[in-house]
Amino acid sequence: MTSDPTTAHQAPEHPAPDHPAPPELHRGLAGVVVDATAISSVDEASSSLLYRGYPVQELAASCSFEEVAYLLWHGELPDADQLAALEAQERAARELPGPLVDLVRSLPLSAHPMDVVRTAVSVLGAHDPEPDDRSPDADLRRSVRLLAQLPGVVALDQRRRRGRELLDPRDDLGWSADFLARTFGDVPEDVVVDAFETSMVLYAEHSFNASTFAARVIASTLSDLHSAVTGAVGALKGPLHGGANEAVMATFAEIGTADRVGPWLDELLGAHHKVMGFGHRVYRHGDSRVPTMKQALDRLVAHADRPDLLALYDALADGMRERTGILPNLDYPTGPAFHLMGFDTPTFTPLFAASRVVGWTAHVREQLAHNALIRPLSHYTGPALRHVPAR
Repeated sequence: MTSDPTTAHQAPEHPAPDHPAPPELHRGLAGVVVDATAISSVDEASSSLLYRGYPVQELAASCSFEEVAYLLWHGELPDADQLAALEAQERAARELPGPLVDLVRSLPLSAHPMDVVRTAVSVLGAHDPEPDDRSPDADLRRSVRLLAQLPGVVALDQRRRRGRELLDPRDDLGWSADFLARTFGDVPEDVVVDAFETSMVLYAEHSFNASTFAARVIASTLSDLHSAVTGAVGALKGPLHGGANEAVMATFAEIGTADRVGPWLDELLGAHHKVMGFGHRVYRHGDSRVPTMKQALDRLVAHADRPDLLALYDALADGMRERTGILPNLDYPTGPAFHLMGFDTPTFTPLFAASRVVGWTAHVREQLAHNALIRPLSHYTGPALRHVPAR
């Protein structure tokens, strides 16, 4: 049988390339689902952040930070006995090891407070009272100790920079009130404590963000919990992740007053620069945490009689929405809120870390429960095989 002369020598419709086509890249892992989690999610219908199914704004309105920590670690809100047990365990663990206190005092004041937190977490790991127990229960106890001790680290660092001594923890105060008392010397007014607790609940967890994913990568190697949290602190230090709340106050200082927002914003956007505190990769219709934190900020503004700060806040938010359609993220109201509470601006990201340690440790424990080593591939674009010239 002879072949059809019209097709015998026809080239293939899709000739094979000389080299394999490069794989599709997902820089920053954008859009890549790498694992499952039961800890938190963003509900697309309501654009609401959910902790174990609960909208975070509802938790912030009605639950203490300790209750939220229990929820993230255990999957359900605690009953009265469970909450009392956690509170007792946390309060008993607040004292910092003496060698850690001495080390923090010895660090140069030029070191960023996040450098201090990163170092402190590593040192706390070296002082782990049960280093050989790698069980889930032991990691839960480590999580509680980190939650209890990080406020002391943050408070000590701010106080030493102001020439003040470390204060002892108080076992008659909840986590937030004790944090503030150890930082400022006294328990502030309820409006301040409530706003601080709101911020901590809102910052506690946010799925596979950069620092949480860093913690899970480290945990996936079967390294220890303190190493995973140390890596997470390092990731959070970056201005594209945790440093934005500090950058908001730098922006406010640069602008000065509300009447200067328009020209400043036009110049910045004209140069294609990013305005920190705005936009979020996850939220398409605005960060669901912002309204709750903005309400807390409004109460602080009224308490401190700072309408000028609120005017600047509103002018910049309105200007960004009108010019770009980009809305604030949680860092935008939290920065000025921390400022009104009395925290030094470089301390803002350590406050974030003191809260997010709950989410980090929840994810470390979840990773270890069904562990697989996280080891992605890469597409090589360097020189092809070559040999060292003879000499």
